[in-house]
Amino acid sequence: MKNYSIEIKWTLRFILLVLAWAIGEKFIGLHDKHIDKYIIYTNLFALPAFLFFYLALREKKKYFFNNQITWSQGFISGVILSFFIALLIPFAQLVIYKSITPHFFETAIEYKTKSPLLKYHMTLEAARQYFNLRSFIIESIYTVLSMGTIAGAIIALIIRNKK
Repeated sequence: MKNYSIEIKWTLRFILLVLAWAIGEKFIGLHDKHIDKYIIYTNLFALPAFLFFYLALREKKKYFFNNQITWSQGFISGVILSFFIALLIPFAQLVIYKSITPHFFETAIEYKTKSPLLKYHMTLEAARQYFNLRSFIIESIYTVLSMGTIAGAIIALIIRNKK
């Protein structure tokens, strides 16, 4: 596990970032009063997430690979980081939707089925199938694995040593 200590450390930091982001969203009203803007602002999470991946892989390059890293070494580290985050993200989702914002799903379902601001509404059944803890946990695992792998590939390209 010593070989993965940097990835584990950044996984824990990433989970804290996810929780802090959710608290921020809740605080500014994106989980209730401004739920109509939720989809716009929640996607901005990609920016600090990419930064965290960059910082993690840069640290891996500096302290594990002695400032000499190939693209494949960086990419593999990014995939490992994504995997570790995917293992812990369900716990973060539980904390978010059970403690930080326990009424999020009900609010989102009501907005998606009844809001006069929406051009297209979801049926109640479709909204319930999408806006629930199980669905969000599964989606977050796939998102972390796919976007983390892509971020790892891009960042590995940026930080690799050119020969």
